[in-house]
Amino acid sequence: MELPRRSRGDELLKPGELLALRARLRNLSRDHDLATVIACAFDHRTRMLPFIYADMHMVPAGVRAIASAMLDAGFHKTRIVLQQWNRNFRPSEMRLDGRIPDLFMVSSMQIHTAECKALIHDVCRIDPGRRPLIIAGGAKAIYEPWDVFSADPRDRWGADVAVTGEEYVLLSLLEVLLSIRGRGEPLRSAFMRARDGGMLDEIPGLVYARTDLEGVPEELVDTGVQRLVGDLDELPHPVLGYSVLEPPSRKITLGAAALPTSAVRRHSRLASLVLTFGCKFACPYCPIPAYNQRQHRVKSGERIADEMVRLADTYGIRYFFGADDNFFNDHDRTLDILGTVALARRNHGGKRYRFQWGTEVTVHDALKMKDNMRLVRSAGIRALWLGVEDMTATLVKKGQSVDKTTEAFAVLRRYGICPMPMMMHHDTQPLLTRGDHPYGLLNQIRVLRKAGAISLQVLMITPATGSRIYDESYSSGLVYRSAGGRQVQAHMLDGNYVVASRHPRPWRKQLNLMIAYLYFYNPLRMAWALVRPKSRLYLADAGMQVIGMWGLTQTIRRTLGWAGRLRGGGIARSERSPASLIPMRGPDGQAASHALPGTPGGSPVPLTVSASSSRP
Repeated sequence: MELPRRSRGDELLKPGELLALRARLRNLSRDHDLATVIACAFDHRTRMLPFIYADMHMVPAGVRAIASAMLDAGFHKTRIVLQQWNRNFRPSEMRLDGRIPDLFMVSSMQIHTAECKALIHDVCRIDPGRRPLIIAGGAKAIYEPWDVFSADPRDRWGADVAVTGEEYVLLSLLEVLLSIRGRGEPLRSAFMRARDGGMLDEIPGLVYARTDLEGVPEELVDTGVQRLVGDLDELPHPVLGYSVLEPPSRKITLGAAALPTSAVRRHSRLASLVLTFGCKFACPYCPIPAYNQRQHRVKSGERIADEMVRLADTYGIRYFFGADDNFFNDHDRTLDILGTVALARRNHGGKRYRFQWGTEVTVHDALKMKDNMRLVRSAGIRALWLGVEDMTATLVKKGQSVDKTTEAFAVLRRYGICPMPMMMHHDTQPLLTRGDHPYGLLNQIRVLRKAGAISLQVLMITPATGSRIYDESYSSGLVYRSAGGRQVQAHMLDGNYVVASRHPRPWRKQLNLMIAYLYFYNPLRMAWALVRPKSRLYLADAGMQVIGMWGLTQTIRRTLGWAGRLRGGGIARSERSPASLIPMRGPDGQAASHALPGTPGGSPVPLTVSASSSRP
C-alpha cells in the first residue's frame, strides 16, 4: 500500500530548516569524536540485465548522500563500504581509526534484503557493551522497516532504529543523541536513554523497538511519515561522499585509508546525482508519487552545474546519471536547469567542460520538449531512459502511443541523444502478434529498434513495495510464494523473475523475457550497427550491444532454472502481503504509518496523517 500523506501544507520542511540543522550539528560535532561506517548491502545474485554495468561502476546515491551529510556535519571519521566491491566485508571485524565504530549504518533495497540482514546479524555479534549504534535505511527501511528487527526471541539480532526518510531525519536523530550524550558515553547508550525517555517520538521518519529485559522486541514505535526537504539545494554537496570510499578488496576488514582521490574515477566511472524528485503521473504500480507526498522537488541549475564541475575537477568523473523520477516533469524548471548547465559546459571559471549525462523521462514529456532538444543536447545530455512501458497503453496510460513513441525517438536521434526505452511485460501481452497492431512484445521491440532504441529494459510487472496495488496483489493470490519447491526470495523481486502472474503457463512469460533480450542483443545487431549505421549513434549502439550480450548470459544463467520450476508446476500462491510479526503503533498509541494490513497492534493509518501528531 502507498505511504500515507501528511496534512496538506505540512508535507515539506520550512525553507532553511535543513541548512539550520546542518549548522547546529557542526557546532555539536566539535565535542563528539564519532567514527562511522556506512555499508551498502548488495546481493550479487541480482547481477543481470538491465543494470549489470552500472551496478559495479556507479556509487549508489543513497550511501554517498549520507556520507556527505556526516562529513558536512564535521564527522570526518566516516567510511563507505560497498558490498559490490567488498563482498567479504564483515562488520564484526571492522575497525576505523583503530577502534570499533560508534555508528554502523546499512542502506539496502528490497532485492538486497538477505545481505542487509546478514550485515546486521554480523555486527550484533559484537559484545553489547561495545556494539555500535545500528541504523538501517534505504528503500528497504522506508517501506518495510519492521523487517530489520528480529521477531524471533531465540535469535536476538536487529537494528536499533530504522530511518524511513532522508538526510534530515538522520541528522535530527543525531542532534537529539549528541545533545544528551555524556563525555565518553557509547552512542548506543545515549540512544537507549533517548528512546526510553520519549525523545525520539517527535522526529517523523523513525521506527524503533521497545524491548523486554532480555532485549527481545515487544513492539515497534513508528514516529510517522517524514517531512521532505523542498529545496534540494539545501542538501550537502555530493563531492564530499566520494572522498571516503573503502577501496575494493577481498578482505573482511577495513583498509587503513579510503580510496585515493586519483583512483575514484577508475572504480566509479559514473556518478549518480539527485537532480529532481517527483512525477505528475500516478501509476498504480509505482510508489514514487506517494513517497514524494505528491510534490515535485528540484535543485537549481546553478547547484547542478556546480556539482558536475566539482566532481569533474576533483575526481575526473565525466559521466553522470540523474537519479530523477521524471526530469522533464516541469517544463519551465527544466529549461532553467538545462540553460544553466549548458553555459557551465561552455565556460565555467574560464574552463570548458565536456561532461555528459543521462536521466529518466516519459514519452509524453519528451515530446513537449521537442522544440528545445538543441538545448538538451547543449547541456550535455546524451541518453534518456524513457518509460515506454507498453506502447499500446494497455497496461498503463502515460500519454504514450506507437506514433508518439517513434516520434520522440526520431527527435532524440536527430540531436544525437540515445533513446533508452524501459518496458514492462504483463500477462495479457503475447510474445508476438500478427498484423499491423504492435501489441506483442517482439512487435513492440521491433518498432523500438527501427525507431533507434540503443538499449532495452524489459521486466515482468511485479508488485512494488509502497505501490497502490501491493497489498491487493498478495491478498488476491497474484503473487507466488514458491514454485517447484523453491521459495520466492527477495533478490527475485526485481522484475527479472516471473513471481506474480495468473497466466496458465507462466514459464512462457519467463522465456518471453529471455527471447525479447535475445532479439534485441545479439552479434548480428552489433555487426549491423557498425557496418550499416543508421545514425551517428552507431558507436553507442555497438557498445550497448556488447554490454547487453554480457548481461543476457547472466540473465539466462540465473533465470532459466526458474522457468523450469514454473513449468514443472507446484506453484504456491501468497494469501497476504508480508507484514510485521511484531506489533506496531504510533507514539500516541494510534496505528503505525508504515504498518501493512495484518500487522499486530492495528491497521494502517488513514490516507492523511495529522500535522500535530508528529511535528518537531
